Amino acid sequence: MKQFILILLSLMLIGTAYSQDEEKLTVKPSGRILMDAGAFHADHYNDKFNDGVAIPDVRIGFGAQYGQWKSKVDVGFAYAKVSLKDIYVEYIFNKENLLRGGYFVHQFGLQSATSSSFKITMEEPASNQAFFNSRLVGLMFLHSKGPLFGTLSLFAENEAIKQTTDKLGNEGYGMMSRLVYRPLREPGKIVHVGISGAFESPRYSSKPEDNHRSYALKSEFPTRIARVAAQQADITEAKMLYKFTPEVTAAIGRLAIESQYYFVTVNREKGLPRYQASGAYALLRGLVKGKSYAYSDGDSGIGTPDPGSMEVVLGYNYTDLSDHKANILGGRVNDWSLTFNYYPNKYMIWRVRGSLTKATDRAGYDDTNLSLIETRFQVKF
Repeated sequence: MKQFILILLSLMLIGTAYSQDEEKLTVKPSGRILMDAGAFHADHYNDKFNDGVAIPDVRIGFGAQYGQWKSKVDVGFAYAKVSLKDIYVEYIFNKENLLRGGYFVHQFGLQSATSSSFKITMEEPASNQAFFNSRLVGLMFLHSKGPLFGTLSLFAENEAIKQTTDKLGNEGYGMMSRLVYRPLREPGKIVHVGISGAFESPRYSSKPEDNHRSYALKSEFPTRIARVAAQQADITEAKMLYKFTPEVTAAIGRLAIESQYYFVTVNREKGLPRYQASGAYALLRGLVKGKSYAYSDGDSGIGTPDPGSMEVVLGYNYTDLSDHKANILGGRVNDWSLTFNYYPNKYMIWRVRGSLTKATDRAGYDDTNLSLIETRFQVKF
């Protein structure tokens, strides 16, 4: 896997040999600030869901371009801790094709098309949080032309950015791809269907007996003011994880729908039954003020509404991490939400979310109902 990645990186470097004219280096700073306030009520573990405020994300970085080369560095400072975000270099072959290498979000499903601060329900659906990989070290080839969009990624496990191999061991690896067909991409007339698939080897664990023999699938209750796990499945004696997610997006005028289904299966050793999990979400969104929804070809999804727009989003999510046949009860989550989004200009967004989340069937935990109302003001440049 590492040798293959090195070969592809070498191919990216070869592209510089074809530069004919001296190009100009452009550097652009970037940053974001998210400020949250919320009130909560839970029928169990209410001591963990305390009303309050938070600054869950602060980032400073820059993007640079030199001819057909682009790079991005983004560093986070949330909760007074420094963390690495996007760090990558990409080579743009032409308007339709590019190759990106580094540490970034690889394309897997519709939610991967938007960053965490642009989730229309304020927080991403629990199903995506449980089954997605967030940022990974690797390579991604992207093609976008007309009605067709596709990506192919090779990656190492996310611990590769945090630890050296003398502590980590042999790094886990995987491959993923996203394919989208989008026959209608006009403002107010959008139809988009797609499917993503992936496989990955077992991940790092701090427990020596489980290191690279296990997976942990997890989602939190939908707030970053209080970070509380809603469900978690720890799959031991694991050999390989496979997953896929079909997606659909459609818009007519100022109404739109977005939906995904997820399925995960894990093959296990010692004759243990395979573990299976699934989830889905559906979002119905409407602009109460503003023009029709428009499509973003580069991300392959609905773009951010125009400045001055106001939007209402009705959402439902179901995530099941409990497999009784495998005797792994990670829990089930049902979440209903209503979110209001106001886009005063291209740099700012104000959101208000109300939701009810039910977490059940988790081994060692009481069933819990959480209701919340939360607001967020964010600045991104």
